[in-house]
Amino acid sequence: MKIETSVTRLLGIDLPILQAGMSWASSNAALPLAVSRAGGLGVIAAGPMYPEALARAIDDLRAGTDRPFAVNMPLYRKGADEILDLLEAKRVPVLIASQGGPDRYLTRFKAIGTTCLHVVAGEAHALKAADKGVDGLIVVGGEAGGHPPEQLVSTLVLTRAVVRALRGRLPVIASGGFADGAGLAAALALGAGAANFGTRFMATPEAGIADSYKQAVLAAGIADTRTVGRGMGMIRAIANPFTERMERLEQAAAPEADRRAAFAAATLKMAALDGDIAGGKLEAGQSAGLVDHLLPAAEIVREIARDYLAVVNGLPR
Repeated sequence: MKIETSVTRLLGIDLPILQAGMSWASSNAALPLAVSRAGGLGVIAAGPMYPEALARAIDDLRAGTDRPFAVNMPLYRKGADEILDLLEAKRVPVLIASQGGPDRYLTRFKAIGTTCLHVVAGEAHALKAADKGVDGLIVVGGEAGGHPPEQLVSTLVLTRAVVRALRGRLPVIASGGFADGAGLAAALALGAGAANFGTRFMATPEAGIADSYKQAVLAAGIADTRTVGRGMGMIRAIANPFTERMERLEQAAAPEADRRAAFAAATLKMAALDGDIAGGKLEAGQSAGLVDHLLPAAEIVREIARDYLAVVNGLPR
């Protein structure tokens, strides 16, 4: 099955379906390999990975498929320059950069033929990245898990605003709130060339997170996530004792030191690897409320594509 858009042409993939780079969940080869084999774009999350583990994951992906894949690189991470050197040496086909400016990586990766996508959360940043010469943009709205934009503007509005501001200069991928084929149809209707699916791919056997974390995603409703930690790397996460503690401190206008201490005491690793769903950061998007079954990642790709076609064929003519 093929659904051709500006993004599929740019990336050389069959379907306008990207699996988001999610720390721990896709900090491996298994999940992105399954997605890329199925015709989407699988993405390794380099954020928490040591260089040796990242190199192995890239090699395993290349050994498992000749289809394109990407590495998501948060530019603020410790040892970012070393990781960028590794990715350049590995000549990764697609680089997705976030939380930093394109000047830090663009020239060197364009020189080796890497397709460069940049993550943005507003029109001004989108135009700046386009002016620098990136190949495409991932626009992240307020529904997204992990680190949504502080203003929490919805993906519906933000994607449309960025598309209008760019006036067709480069392809756009919408991210935040997508879980199925109806969401993909909505993203394309807004003018994006693909949708980025994160939380949906957490509920897969290939996702590298604890089973208790996956079950928490499956059990969550659309109103069961919270945004906490404003001004200190705000996250969207499934409500648990950690988010409740943060909300109490924020509502009471507690001293910043107290809020920072509580925020730092919980980590994503605690939830993802240790299965601590009470004390860890259960990062997930509002689309968790649309995810109610666990499936292999390749089947999710196929399900999204089938549902998209059914939705489009069912629209009034």
